[in-house]
Amino acid sequence: MPRYTDVICSFCGTLCDDIEVSVEDNRIVDVKHACRIGTAKFLSSNDLEHRLLKPMVRKNGKLVEVSLEEAIERAAEILKNAVKPLLYGWSSTCCEAQSVGIELAEELGGVIDATVTVCHGPSVLAVHDAGYPGCTLGEVKNRADLIIYWGSNPMHGHPRHLSRYSIFPRGYFRERGQSDRELIVIDVRKTDTAKIANKFVRVNYGEDYELISALRKVVNGGELREESVAGVPKEEIIALAEKMMNCQFGVLFFGMGLTQSYGRHRNIDNAICLVRDLNVHTKFVMQPMRGHYNVVGFSEVLGWQAGFPYAVDFGRGFAWYNPGETTANDVLQRGECDAALVIASDPVSHFPRKSVEHLAKIPLVAIDIHPTPTTQIADVVIPSAIAGIEAEGTAYRMDSVPLRLRKVKEPPEGVLSDEEIMRRLLAKVRGEAPKLEVEAR
Repeated sequence: MPRYTDVICSFCGTLCDDIEVSVEDNRIVDVKHACRIGTAKFLSSNDLEHRLLKPMVRKNGKLVEVSLEEAIERAAEILKNAVKPLLYGWSSTCCEAQSVGIELAEELGGVIDATVTVCHGPSVLAVHDAGYPGCTLGEVKNRADLIIYWGSNPMHGHPRHLSRYSIFPRGYFRERGQSDRELIVIDVRKTDTAKIANKFVRVNYGEDYELISALRKVVNGGELREESVAGVPKEEIIALAEKMMNCQFGVLFFGMGLTQSYGRHRNIDNAICLVRDLNVHTKFVMQPMRGHYNVVGFSEVLGWQAGFPYAVDFGRGFAWYNPGETTANDVLQRGECDAALVIASDPVSHFPRKSVEHLAKIPLVAIDIHPTPTTQIADVVIPSAIAGIEAEGTAYRMDSVPLRLRKVKEPPEGVLSDEEIMRRLLAKVRGEAPKLEVEAR
Protein backbone atom coordinates (compact mmCIF):
# COMPACT_ATOMS: atom_id res chain seq x y z
CA MET A 1 0.00 0.00 0.00
CA PRO A 2 1.63 3.28 -1.09
CA ARG A 3 2.13 5.67 1.81
CA TYR A 4 3.02 9.30 1.21
CA THR A 5 4.66 11.40 3.90
CA ASP A 6 5.18 15.17 4.17
CA VAL A 7 2.04 15.77 2.12
CA ILE A 8 0.65 19.32 2.17
CA CYS A 9 -3.01 19.82 3.06
CA SER A 10 -4.69 22.18 0.59
CA PHE A 11 -7.52 23.35 2.82
CA CYS A 12 -6.61 26.58 4.62
CA GLY A 13 -3.79 29.12 4.56
CA THR A 14 -1.85 27.18 7.21
CA LEU A 15 -0.84 24.61 4.54
CA CYS A 16 0.15 21.92 7.05
CA ASP A 17 3.04 20.01 5.48
CA ASP A 18 3.31 16.99 7.78
CA ILE A 19 0.34 14.96 6.55
CA GLU A 20 0.66 11.20 5.94
CA VAL A 21 -1.65 9.64 3.36
CA SER A 22 -2.17 5.96 2.54
CA VAL A 23 -3.57 5.06 -0.90
CA GLU A 24 -4.95 1.72 -2.07
CA ASP A 25 -6.43 1.11 -5.53
CA ASN A 26 -6.40 4.86 -6.17
CA ARG A 27 -8.47 5.48 -3.02
CA ILE A 28 -7.25 7.32 0.04
CA VAL A 29 -7.77 4.89 2.93
CA ASP A 30 -5.98 6.65 5.78
CA VAL A 31 -4.96 10.21 6.67
CA LYS A 32 -2.76 11.07 9.67
CA HIS A 33 -1.93 14.39 11.37
CA ALA A 34 -4.52 16.45 9.46
CA CYS A 35 -7.35 18.24 11.26
CA ARG A 36 -10.91 17.00 10.85
CA ILE A 37 -11.56 19.42 7.98
CA GLY A 38 -8.33 18.53 6.18
CA THR A 39 -9.00 14.82 6.64
CA ALA A 40 -12.49 15.27 5.20
CA LYS A 41 -11.03 17.02 2.14
CA PHE A 42 -8.60 14.17 1.45
CA LEU A 43 -11.27 11.51 1.90
CA SER A 44 -13.82 13.44 -0.18
CA SER A 45 -11.72 12.73 -3.26
CA ASN A 46 -13.02 9.14 -3.05
CA ASP A 47 -16.66 10.26 -3.20
CA LEU A 48 -17.22 10.36 -6.96
CA GLU A 49 -20.98 10.41 -6.48
CA HIS A 50 -20.79 14.03 -5.35
CA ARG A 51 -18.09 15.14 -7.81
CA LEU A 52 -18.34 16.82 -11.18
CA LEU A 53 -17.06 14.18 -13.59
CA LYS A 54 -18.30 15.21 -17.04
CA PRO A 55 -18.13 18.55 -18.88
CA MET A 56 -21.55 20.10 -19.48
CA VAL A 57 -22.94 22.78 -21.78
CA ARG A 58 -26.36 24.40 -21.47
CA LYS A 59 -28.55 23.54 -24.47
CA ASN A 60 -32.22 24.48 -24.71
CA GLY A 61 -32.10 25.63 -21.10
CA LYS A 62 -30.61 22.42 -19.68
CA LEU A 63 -27.06 21.33 -18.89
CA VAL A 64 -26.14 18.29 -21.00
CA GLU A 65 -22.96 16.23 -20.97
CA VAL A 66 -20.54 16.94 -23.81
CA SER A 67 -16.92 16.19 -24.64
CA LEU A 68 -14.17 18.20 -23.02
CA GLU A 69 -13.22 19.64 -26.39
CA GLU A 70 -16.76 20.91 -26.99
CA ALA A 71 -16.95 22.42 -23.50
CA ILE A 72 -13.66 24.27 -23.94
CA GLU A 73 -14.72 25.38 -27.43
CA ARG A 74 -17.96 26.82 -26.04
CA ALA A 75 -16.17 28.45 -23.09
CA ALA A 76 -13.66 30.08 -25.44
CA GLU A 77 -16.49 31.31 -27.65
CA ILE A 78 -18.28 32.91 -24.69
CA LEU A 79 -15.14 34.68 -23.50
CA LYS A 80 -14.00 35.80 -26.97
CA ASN A 81 -17.39 37.30 -27.77
CA ALA A 82 -17.48 39.28 -24.53
CA VAL A 83 -16.48 42.94 -24.45
CA LYS A 84 -15.51 42.88 -20.76
CA PRO A 85 -15.43 39.40 -19.19
CA LEU A 86 -14.86 38.83 -15.47
CA LEU A 87 -12.49 36.06 -14.37
CA TYR A 88 -13.07 35.33 -10.68
CA GLY A 89 -12.09 32.79 -8.01
CA TRP A 90 -8.49 31.50 -8.09
CA SER A 91 -7.80 31.26 -4.34
CA SER A 92 -8.35 27.49 -4.16
CA THR A 93 -6.17 26.45 -7.04
CA CYS A 94 -2.43 26.38 -7.70
CA CYS A 95 -0.18 29.23 -8.81
CA GLU A 96 0.44 27.64 -12.20
CA ALA A 97 -3.29 27.80 -13.06
CA GLN A 98 -3.46 31.35 -11.73
CA SER A 99 -0.57 32.39 -13.97
CA VAL A 100 -2.30 31.08 -17.10
CA GLY A 101 -5.57 32.69 -15.98
CA ILE A 102 -3.87 36.08 -15.76
CA GLU A 103 -2.55 35.59 -19.31
CA LEU A 104 -6.10 34.79 -20.41
CA ALA A 105 -7.52 37.91 -18.72
CA GLU A 106 -4.93 40.06 -20.46
CA GLU A 107 -5.62 38.37 -23.80
CA LEU A 108 -9.36 39.06 -23.41
CA GLY A 109 -9.02 42.57 -22.02
CA GLY A 110 -11.09 41.50 -19.03
CA VAL A 111 -11.16 41.93 -15.26
CA ILE A 112 -9.48 39.38 -13.00
CA ASP A 113 -10.16 39.21 -9.28
CA ALA A 114 -9.98 36.66 -6.47
CA THR A 115 -11.75 35.95 -3.20
CA VAL A 116 -9.26 38.28 -1.51
CA THR A 117 -11.64 41.05 -2.58
CA VAL A 118 -14.22 39.89 -0.01
CA CYS A 119 -11.90 38.79 2.81
CA HIS A 120 -8.47 40.40 3.29
CA GLY A 121 -8.65 42.97 0.50
CA PRO A 122 -8.75 45.73 3.17
CA SER A 123 -5.52 44.31 4.61
CA VAL A 124 -3.83 44.78 1.24
CA LEU A 125 -5.05 48.38 1.04
CA ALA A 126 -3.69 49.06 4.52
CA VAL A 127 -0.31 47.63 3.54
CA HIS A 128 -0.24 50.12 0.66
CA ASP A 129 -0.61 52.92 3.22
CA ALA A 130 1.50 51.77 6.15
CA GLY A 131 3.74 48.85 5.15
CA TYR A 132 3.74 45.36 6.60
CA PRO A 133 5.75 44.43 9.73
CA GLY A 134 5.54 40.64 9.31
CA CYS A 135 7.60 37.48 9.58
CA THR A 136 7.31 33.77 8.80
CA LEU A 137 5.31 31.35 10.92
CA GLY A 138 8.59 29.60 11.73
CA GLU A 139 9.80 32.75 13.46
CA VAL A 140 6.58 32.86 15.48
CA LYS A 141 7.00 29.22 16.52
CA ASN A 142 10.61 29.70 17.61
CA ARG A 143 10.49 33.16 19.18
CA ALA A 144 7.05 34.47 20.13
CA ASP A 145 6.12 34.64 23.81
CA LEU A 146 2.95 36.74 23.34
CA ILE A 147 0.29 35.61 20.87
CA ILE A 148 -2.74 37.80 20.12
CA TYR A 149 -5.67 36.74 17.94
CA TRP A 150 -7.84 39.74 17.06
CA GLY A 151 -11.10 39.17 15.20
CA SER A 152 -10.06 35.61 14.40
CA ASN A 153 -11.11 32.17 15.63
CA PRO A 154 -8.44 29.67 14.48
CA MET A 155 -10.03 26.82 16.45
CA HIS A 156 -12.64 26.78 13.68
CA GLY A 157 -11.01 28.40 10.65
CA HIS A 158 -7.40 27.17 11.00
CA PRO A 159 -7.62 24.20 13.38
CA ARG A 160 -3.89 23.36 13.55
CA HIS A 161 -2.56 26.93 13.59
CA LEU A 162 -2.39 26.94 17.38
CA SER A 163 -0.63 23.57 17.62
CA ARG A 164 1.86 24.08 14.78
CA TYR A 165 2.86 27.73 14.95
CA SER A 166 1.55 29.84 17.81
CA ILE A 167 0.77 28.75 21.37
CA PHE A 168 1.44 25.02 21.75
CA PRO A 169 4.61 24.09 19.80
CA ARG A 170 8.05 24.01 21.37
CA GLY A 171 10.37 26.45 19.61
CA TYR A 172 14.09 27.11 19.63
CA PHE A 173 13.70 29.93 22.18
CA ARG A 174 10.44 28.59 23.63
CA GLU A 175 11.51 25.11 24.72
CA ARG A 176 8.56 24.60 27.07
CA GLY A 177 5.96 25.45 24.45
CA GLN A 178 2.72 26.70 25.98
CA SER A 179 4.38 27.31 29.34
CA ASP A 180 6.68 29.88 27.70
CA ARG A 181 3.89 31.74 25.93
CA GLU A 182 0.78 33.77 26.69
CA LEU A 183 -2.37 33.80 24.53
CA ILE A 184 -4.70 36.80 24.34
CA VAL A 185 -7.89 36.86 22.27
CA ILE A 186 -9.68 40.11 21.37
CA ASP A 187 -13.12 39.61 19.86
CA VAL A 188 -16.77 40.64 20.05
CA ARG A 189 -17.78 37.30 21.57
CA LYS A 190 -16.15 34.52 23.55
CA THR A 191 -15.10 32.11 20.82
CA ASP A 192 -13.68 28.62 21.29
CA THR A 193 -10.21 30.12 20.87
CA ALA A 194 -10.99 32.65 23.60
CA LYS A 195 -11.97 29.82 25.95
CA ILE A 196 -8.40 28.49 25.99
CA ALA A 197 -6.75 31.93 26.15
CA ASN A 198 -4.90 33.33 29.14
CA LYS A 199 -6.85 36.55 28.64
CA PHE A 200 -10.02 37.37 26.69
CA VAL A 201 -10.81 41.00 25.87
CA ARG A 202 -14.36 41.64 24.69
CA VAL A 203 -14.62 44.64 22.36
CA ASN A 204 -17.84 46.29 21.23
CA TYR A 205 -18.85 45.39 17.69
CA GLY A 206 -17.53 47.89 15.15
CA GLU A 207 -15.31 49.70 17.67
CA ASP A 208 -12.00 47.93 17.04
CA TYR A 209 -10.48 51.11 15.64
CA GLU A 210 -11.17 52.96 18.87
CA LEU A 211 -9.55 50.22 20.97
CA ILE A 212 -6.47 50.14 18.73
CA SER A 213 -6.18 53.93 19.03
CA ALA A 214 -6.43 53.71 22.82
CA LEU A 215 -3.65 51.11 22.91
CA ARG A 216 -1.49 53.31 20.69
CA LYS A 217 -2.03 56.25 23.04
CA VAL A 218 -0.83 54.26 26.04
CA VAL A 219 2.11 52.75 24.13
CA ASN A 220 3.21 56.25 23.13
CA GLY A 221 3.06 57.53 26.71
CA GLY A 222 -0.32 59.23 26.59
CA GLU A 223 -2.96 59.18 29.32
CA LEU A 224 -6.43 57.77 28.83
CA ARG A 225 -9.13 60.10 30.13
CA GLU A 226 -12.07 57.83 29.36
CA GLU A 227 -13.08 55.19 31.91
CA SER A 228 -13.61 52.71 29.08
CA VAL A 229 -13.03 52.54 25.32
CA ALA A 230 -14.98 50.24 22.98
CA GLY A 231 -16.44 48.50 26.02
CA VAL A 232 -13.02 47.72 27.53
CA PRO A 233 -12.22 49.27 30.95
CA LYS A 234 -9.36 51.75 31.14
CA GLU A 235 -7.33 49.59 33.54
CA GLU A 236 -7.60 46.60 31.19
CA ILE A 237 -6.38 48.65 28.22
CA ILE A 238 -3.37 49.93 30.17
CA ALA A 239 -2.51 46.41 31.38
CA LEU A 240 -2.79 45.04 27.83
CA ALA A 241 -0.58 47.78 26.41
CA GLU A 242 2.06 47.18 29.09
CA LYS A 243 1.99 43.46 28.43
CA MET A 244 2.54 44.12 24.72
CA MET A 245 5.43 46.52 25.39
CA ASN A 246 7.14 44.18 27.87
CA CYS A 247 7.04 40.94 25.89
CA GLN A 248 10.18 39.66 24.16
CA PHE A 249 8.56 38.85 20.81
CA GLY A 250 4.89 39.51 20.17
CA VAL A 251 2.67 38.67 17.22
CA LEU A 252 -0.76 39.98 16.30
CA PHE A 253 -2.81 37.58 14.18
CA PHE A 254 -5.89 39.33 12.78
CA GLY A 255 -8.86 38.02 10.87
CA MET A 256 -12.00 39.12 9.10
CA GLY A 257 -13.36 40.46 12.37
CA LEU A 258 -11.12 43.44 11.63
CA THR A 259 -11.15 43.51 7.82
CA GLN A 260 -14.90 43.17 7.26
CA SER A 261 -16.29 45.16 10.20
CA TYR A 262 -16.82 48.90 10.46
CA GLY A 263 -13.56 50.64 9.59
CA ARG A 264 -12.29 47.91 7.27
CA HIS A 265 -8.87 48.85 5.89
CA ARG A 266 -8.54 51.71 8.39
CA ASN A 267 -8.66 49.13 11.19
CA ILE A 268 -5.68 47.35 9.66
CA ASP A 269 -3.88 50.62 8.92
CA ASN A 270 -4.21 51.56 12.60
CA ALA A 271 -3.13 48.06 13.72
CA ILE A 272 0.00 48.29 11.56
CA CYS A 273 0.79 51.63 13.18
CA LEU A 274 0.28 50.04 16.62
CA VAL A 275 2.79 47.31 15.76
CA ARG A 276 5.21 49.96 14.48
CA ASP A 277 4.84 51.87 17.77
CA LEU A 278 5.44 48.68 19.78
CA ASN A 279 8.72 48.09 17.95
CA VAL A 280 10.12 51.12 19.77
CA HIS A 281 9.85 49.05 22.97
CA THR A 282 10.21 45.43 21.85
CA LYS A 283 9.98 43.14 18.82
CA PHE A 284 6.44 42.88 17.47
CA VAL A 285 5.01 41.60 14.19
CA MET A 286 1.58 40.93 12.67
CA GLN A 287 0.06 38.37 10.33
CA PRO A 288 -3.32 38.16 8.55
CA MET A 289 -5.14 34.88 9.03
CA ARG A 290 -5.69 34.05 5.37
CA GLY A 291 -8.49 31.59 4.67
CA HIS A 292 -8.28 29.85 1.28
CA TYR A 293 -5.12 27.81 0.93
CA ASN A 294 -3.66 29.82 -1.98
CA VAL A 295 -5.29 33.23 -1.71
CA VAL A 296 -1.83 34.63 -0.97
CA GLY A 297 -0.47 32.91 -4.06
CA PHE A 298 -2.89 34.73 -6.36
CA SER A 299 -1.73 38.13 -5.09
CA GLU A 300 1.90 37.06 -5.45
CA VAL A 301 1.49 35.78 -9.02
CA LEU A 302 -0.67 38.72 -10.12
CA GLY A 303 1.90 41.05 -8.57
CA TRP A 304 4.66 39.52 -10.71
CA GLN A 305 2.67 39.57 -13.92
CA ALA A 306 0.57 42.71 -13.62
CA GLY A 307 2.10 44.74 -10.78
CA PHE A 308 -0.98 44.68 -8.53
CA PRO A 309 -2.31 42.22 -5.89
CA TYR A 310 -5.95 41.78 -6.99
CA ALA A 311 -8.84 43.45 -8.89
CA VAL A 312 -6.99 44.17 -12.14
CA ASP A 313 -8.78 45.45 -15.25
CA PHE A 314 -6.99 44.85 -18.56
CA GLY A 315 -9.75 46.56 -20.59
CA ARG A 316 -7.60 49.62 -21.34
CA GLY A 317 -4.81 47.57 -22.85
CA PHE A 318 -2.76 47.70 -19.66
CA ALA A 319 -3.21 46.70 -16.01
CA TRP A 320 -5.59 49.10 -14.21
CA TYR A 321 -6.07 48.66 -10.45
CA ASN A 322 -8.62 50.62 -8.45
CA PRO A 323 -10.39 48.68 -5.65
CA GLY A 324 -13.95 49.90 -5.40
CA GLU A 325 -14.09 50.19 -9.17
CA THR A 326 -12.28 47.14 -10.55
CA THR A 327 -13.26 44.62 -7.86
CA ALA A 328 -15.59 41.76 -8.82
CA ASN A 329 -18.65 42.90 -6.87
CA ASP A 330 -18.42 46.45 -8.17
CA VAL A 331 -18.11 45.29 -11.78
CA LEU A 332 -21.10 42.96 -11.33
CA GLN A 333 -23.31 45.44 -9.51
CA ARG A 334 -22.73 48.10 -12.16
CA GLY A 335 -23.57 45.51 -14.82
CA GLU A 336 -20.32 46.18 -16.69
CA CYS A 337 -19.20 42.61 -17.41
CA ASP A 338 -20.99 40.70 -20.14
CA ALA A 339 -19.52 37.25 -19.44
CA ALA A 340 -17.78 35.51 -16.55
CA LEU A 341 -15.43 32.66 -15.80
CA VAL A 342 -15.50 31.37 -12.22
CA ILE A 343 -12.85 28.89 -11.09
CA ALA A 344 -12.55 27.19 -7.69
CA SER A 345 -15.14 29.47 -6.12
CA ASP A 346 -18.87 29.78 -5.48
CA PRO A 347 -19.87 33.45 -5.70
CA VAL A 348 -23.58 32.60 -6.10
CA SER A 349 -23.57 31.34 -2.50
CA HIS A 350 -21.64 34.27 -1.07
CA PHE A 351 -22.02 37.42 -3.16
CA PRO A 352 -24.70 40.06 -2.55
CA ARG A 353 -28.03 39.50 -4.30
CA LYS A 354 -27.51 42.25 -6.88
CA SER A 355 -24.18 40.74 -7.95
CA VAL A 356 -25.69 37.26 -8.26
CA GLU A 357 -28.63 38.58 -10.27
CA HIS A 358 -26.29 40.02 -12.88
CA LEU A 359 -24.14 36.89 -12.84
CA ALA A 360 -27.26 34.88 -13.68
CA LYS A 361 -28.04 37.12 -16.66
CA ILE A 362 -24.71 36.78 -18.46
CA PRO A 363 -22.98 33.75 -20.05
CA LEU A 364 -21.07 31.95 -17.30
CA VAL A 365 -18.25 29.38 -17.40
CA ALA A 366 -17.63 27.44 -14.17
CA ILE A 367 -14.58 25.27 -13.45
CA ASP A 368 -14.90 23.35 -10.20
CA ILE A 369 -14.57 20.05 -8.37
CA HIS A 370 -18.06 19.71 -6.90
CA PRO A 371 -21.53 20.88 -7.96
CA THR A 372 -22.37 24.28 -6.44
CA PRO A 373 -25.09 26.89 -6.90
CA THR A 374 -22.66 28.62 -9.29
CA THR A 375 -22.31 25.53 -11.50
CA GLN A 376 -26.11 25.17 -11.49
CA ILE A 377 -26.60 28.51 -13.26
CA ALA A 378 -23.52 28.19 -15.50
CA ASP A 379 -23.68 27.81 -19.27
CA VAL A 380 -20.49 25.72 -19.35
CA VAL A 381 -19.30 23.47 -16.53
CA ILE A 382 -15.84 21.88 -16.62
CA PRO A 383 -14.79 19.42 -13.87
CA SER A 384 -11.28 19.69 -12.46
CA ALA A 385 -8.85 17.68 -10.35
CA ILE A 386 -8.16 18.50 -6.70
CA ALA A 387 -4.85 20.35 -6.35
CA GLY A 388 -2.70 18.81 -3.64
CA ILE A 389 -4.43 15.43 -3.99
CA GLU A 390 -4.96 14.64 -7.68
CA ALA A 391 -2.67 17.29 -9.17
CA GLU A 392 0.57 18.93 -8.12
CA GLY A 393 1.38 22.62 -8.11
CA THR A 394 2.61 25.53 -6.01
CA ALA A 395 0.76 27.30 -3.20
CA TYR A 396 1.70 30.12 -0.83
CA ARG A 397 1.22 29.76 2.91
CA MET A 398 -0.42 32.68 4.75
CA ASP A 399 3.06 34.07 5.57
CA SER A 400 3.98 34.19 1.84
CA VAL A 401 6.19 31.08 1.94
CA PRO A 402 5.76 29.01 -1.28
CA LEU A 403 5.27 25.26 -0.88
CA ARG A 404 4.94 22.48 -3.44
CA LEU A 405 1.67 20.55 -3.41
CA ARG A 406 2.03 16.81 -4.04
CA LYS A 407 -0.07 14.46 -6.11
CA VAL A 408 -1.00 11.29 -4.20
CA LYS A 409 -3.60 9.71 -6.50
CA GLU A 410 -4.94 9.90 -10.02
CA PRO A 411 -7.98 12.08 -10.80
CA PRO A 412 -11.16 10.53 -12.21
CA GLU A 413 -10.89 9.48 -15.84
CA GLY A 414 -11.02 12.42 -18.23
CA VAL A 415 -10.70 15.05 -15.48
CA LEU A 416 -7.78 17.47 -15.92
CA SER A 417 -5.99 19.82 -13.55
CA ASP A 418 -6.97 23.49 -13.42
CA GLU A 419 -3.65 24.37 -15.03
CA GLU A 420 -4.22 22.10 -18.01
CA ILE A 421 -7.81 23.30 -18.45
CA MET A 422 -6.66 26.92 -18.42
CA ARG A 423 -3.86 26.18 -20.91
CA ARG A 424 -6.28 24.55 -23.32
CA LEU A 425 -8.76 27.39 -22.92
CA LEU A 426 -6.07 30.03 -23.51
CA ALA A 427 -4.86 28.18 -26.61
CA LYS A 428 -8.41 27.99 -27.94
CA VAL A 429 -8.96 31.71 -27.37
CA ARG A 430 -5.72 32.46 -29.19
CA GLY A 431 -6.52 30.01 -31.96
CA GLU A 432 -3.45 27.92 -31.20
CA ALA A 433 -2.96 24.19 -30.87
CA PRO A 434 -2.90 23.32 -27.13
CA LYS A 435 0.44 22.35 -25.65
CA LEU A 436 0.23 19.10 -23.69
CA GLU A 437 3.52 19.18 -21.81
CA VAL A 438 1.64 19.42 -18.50
CA GLU A 439 0.24 15.93 -18.96
CA ALA A 440 3.74 14.65 -19.77
CA ARG A 441 4.98 15.83 -16.38
